[in-house]
Amino acid sequence: MADSTAILYQHAGPTNTPSIASAATALAANPARGAWMIQNLGQNALFVRLGAGASTSVFHAVLKGSSANDDGTGGTIAQEAGTVYTGEITIAGTSPRYTVLEI
Repeated sequence: MADSTAILYQHAGPTNTPSIASAATALAANPARGAWMIQNLGQNALFVRLGAGASTSVFHAVLKGSSANDDGTGGTIAQEAGTVYTGEITIAGTSPRYTVLEI
């Protein structure tokens, strides 16, 4: 079990990319992962896939955009209890801007 008080990885996505031609890895696979969270910080939808190859047509969740960059109103997805997905998590979208937390 992962140490639930340690922050292992935090990432803010690119802010100037007009679009992503292929998926970007938000979290690499981590068999020790105890919890994770992704929040959309940008104004455009963020597409999240549990696995490789996220795109705007291949995804598991769509996180709504914020009213303004970094205002905290963007959509969030998380697994904090129970069986936590430990594989790669990828994102896609137009001008992706996000934060990731892994414990």
